[in-house]
Amino acid sequence: MNLKPIKGQHHVSAITADAKENVRFYTDVLGMRLVKKTVNQDDTSVYHLFYADERGNPGTDLTFFEIPFAGTTYRGTNSISTTSLRVPSNQALQYWVHRFDDYHVAHEGIQAEGKRQSIRFEDFEGQRLMLVSDEENTGVAGGKPWDQSPVPADVAIYGLGPVRLTISNADVTARVLTEILGFRYERTVEESEKMVDVYATGEGGTGAEIYLLQDAETSKERPGRGSVHHVALRVESEEELDKWVERITSYGLPNSGFVERYYFKSLYFREPNGVLIELATDGPGFEGDESFEHLGESLALPPYLEGKRAEIEAKIKPLNTKS
Repeated sequence: MNLKPIKGQHHVSAITADAKENVRFYTDVLGMRLVKKTVNQDDTSVYHLFYADERGNPGTDLTFFEIPFAGTTYRGTNSISTTSLRVPSNQALQYWVHRFDDYHVAHEGIQAEGKRQSIRFEDFEGQRLMLVSDEENTGVAGGKPWDQSPVPADVAIYGLGPVRLTISNADVTARVLTEILGFRYERTVEESEKMVDVYATGEGGTGAEIYLLQDAETSKERPGRGSVHHVALRVESEEELDKWVERITSYGLPNSGFVERYYFKSLYFREPNGVLIELATDGPGFEGDESFEHLGESLALPPYLEGKRAEIEAKIKPLNTKS
C-alpha cells in the first residue's frame, strides 16, 4: 500500500466547562480566531468550538467541547498532557511573558530545550499549554495569524506545536508511531530529570512532533475540565484516509472506520495505552457554510444536522460570538 506520510498535527480537542469564558480566554487573551462555533456531532447538546489562525488552516486548530458539568481533572498517565502552540520567534516569547503577567495567566517563564525556547502556562481551568518559539525551527509551515486579532501578527500564535503524551508503557506507543503511523525517532531530551523521547513525521519541526514521556508509577488520568480529549494528525485527502482505515484495521487496532465530519473526514483509534488518536483530512475546511469574514459568528451545522437546528438550539445555551 503506497501511503503518503502523515503531515503533522491537525488539531487537538480538549474539554471546557464554560464556553463563554473559554471564548474570552482563547480569543481575547491568546488572540486566536474562533473559526467555527458548532456542536459535537456525537452529542449535539454540547458546543464544539474551534480556535485557529485566520481561516482554520490544518495544523492550527485547538478545539473544545463544552461539558458544563465536567468535573475536576485528576492528572495522571495515559493522557495527552501538554498541548503546545507555535509563535514565530524568541522575541515573541518576551511579549507573551508580559501579556501573561498583565492578564494574570499562570506561567513558568521562558525555558529552553537546546536552542528551542518555550513558555509553559495554564488557562483558567488548568489546561496544560506551552508556547514554542519557531526561531530555530525548520519543517512543516505554520498558518497565518488573523489580522483582526488583539495580538500583533509578528508575535501571534499561528499553529500547533509538539503534543506531549504521558504514558505508562512508552515502547508500545512508540511502535504504533513508527511501525504503523510512519513517525521516526528524532532525539531524547531531559526535562525535570525525566527523559522524553521525541518523534517526528513528514517535514518534521515543531508542527510535526510528538513527545513521549513514560510514567509507569502514576495512576491513570481522570479527565474533566482542563483535560485533552484527543489529538488529530493530518492526512492529505479522503483517498489517503481510506488507505489509513485499511492500514489501521490490518494491524488489529479497533477503530471507527471512515467518519464524515463535514469540515474534514476522520478516523479514530486508541493506541495501546488508551490515548485517542484521530487521523483527519486537510479539507474541505471551514468556509463551506460561512464566509471567511464571518467565521465563528453564528451556530454552524453540517447539512446532515441542519434539519435538527431548532431542536439543537433549544438544548444549548446561547453564546454570543459576534464581534
